[in-house]
Amino acid sequence: MEKKTGVELIAEERKWQIEVEGWTREHDAHHKDSELVYAAVAYALPEKMWAWFATSIHHRSKFWPWEKEWWKPTPENRVGELVKADALVAAEIDNLHFSPTSSGT
Repeated sequence: MEKKTGVELIAEERKWQIEVEGWTREHDAHHKDSELVYAAVAYALPEKMWAWFATSIHHRSKFWPWEKEWWKPTPENRVGELVKADALVAAEIDNLHFSPTSSGT
């Protein structure tokens, strides 16, 4: 079986976020102050940062914008972590792009 590209994996994850989790564009529009980007950063942190990030509420709160139960790390799957991060970035791009105040670029 042929491996999927990064773009395919990200699109699949974003589709799952929308269809299974219910994180639609309308839902994501309620996230302000770059919350989606902060969540993406939390997942995209390099593996060396995991212990520091995962064990310190002080440090986690600097990045993770939501309640702790929504934090679903899978440190054994670096590709999966980056896919989640990039799908969150895609959601933020849509949030900005489709915002009523957007210039449409």
